[in-house]
Amino acid sequence: MSESRQREEIVRAGASLFDRGLTHGSTGNISVALPDGGWLMTPTGSSLGTLDPARLSRLDASGKLIDGDKPTKEAFLHTTMYGARPGSGAVVHLHSTHSVAVSCLDGIDHSNCLPPITAYYAMRIGRLPLVPYYPPGDETLANAVGALAGKHHAVLLANHGPVVAGASLSAAQDAIEELEETAKLFLMLRGERLRLLTDEQVTELERRFR
Repeated sequence: MSESRQREEIVRAGASLFDRGLTHGSTGNISVALPDGGWLMTPTGSSLGTLDPARLSRLDASGKLIDGDKPTKEAFLHTTMYGARPGSGAVVHLHSTHSVAVSCLDGIDHSNCLPPITAYYAMRIGRLPLVPYYPPGDETLANAVGALAGKHHAVLLANHGPVVAGASLSAAQDAIEELEETAKLFLMLRGERLRLLTDEQVTELERRFR
């Protein structure tokens, strides 16, 4: 895929996420991997709803800005995910409401924040660990994400939001949207008796679809 088309894909994905209320204001960021080892990223302070393809940040393989606007201050979240997951083609980070709400709950399982409510959540996310809280833009967060990213393509940042890597931008977007919908279901069902997928059912889904 050409770089110009990758730029257009980022703009389309950003507008879709923004228009459907999955991100707001200037929150959230998107990146895609380039064939030369570098990345395209959304710029700092930008709204995903009004991205300009010509102003996207282009970084080289070392993370140095070589073209476009200054990248998101959370660029290290993206580069850390790529470093831990070399096959990833894209990373999406959102402050989506229901996922953030789950990340603020006291008493959730930090090794797996959401239970396997649906088959598609089990297929697209699997286990979702919680990353301890650090201030936005704090690079110490990179170490905490890196410690988990090798085993998990999706993580939830405490009091902050989800970060998801995928083989492509569409795969990462599908997964983070599935995560958000499952977080919404989880909050709606709190206090109810849940019939979750069994360990055997989850294992069968992993065998079939991973």
